[in-house]
Amino acid sequence: MDIKKYKTTSTTITRDVRQFDAETGNIYETVAMLAKRSNQISTDMKRELNKKIEEFVSTTDSVDEFFENREQIEVVRYYEQLPKPTLIAIQEYLNGELYYRNPDKERMVHLNEKIDDMIEEAVEQRETVAVGEKNEK
Repeated sequence: MDIKKYKTTSTTITRDVRQFDAETGNIYETVAMLAKRSNQISTDMKRELNKKIEEFVSTTDSVDEFFENREQIEVVRYYEQLPKPTLIAIQEYLNGELYYRNPDKERMVHLNEKIDDMIEEAVEQRETVAVGEKNEK
């Protein structure tokens, strides 16, 4: 994950709620999607931070540890100043960079299509039977 590519503010901004239900049609689904993406970003950031901190781990303890770990402190400060994962997720959503998929809705659409097909077949069969009965008379 390239953290430097995220150009978003580090502060909270009041946003129009209507922006968030445009893609999903439901504000609650959007919030759930943003929460999941935020967790992914947070996990990635923690993993990167831990990798960088592990580079500074030493096996000996000394009194001068504070001065030796100045680079480690700078790395931690850098990560503290980054925008929060939630703000990054919101920015990605508003930029159209998130892919949204709801498997339950897809199943329902598929089932509705099958039901519509079955209804059409039943109507066609009914019309065929009605035409056959009419011809017999």
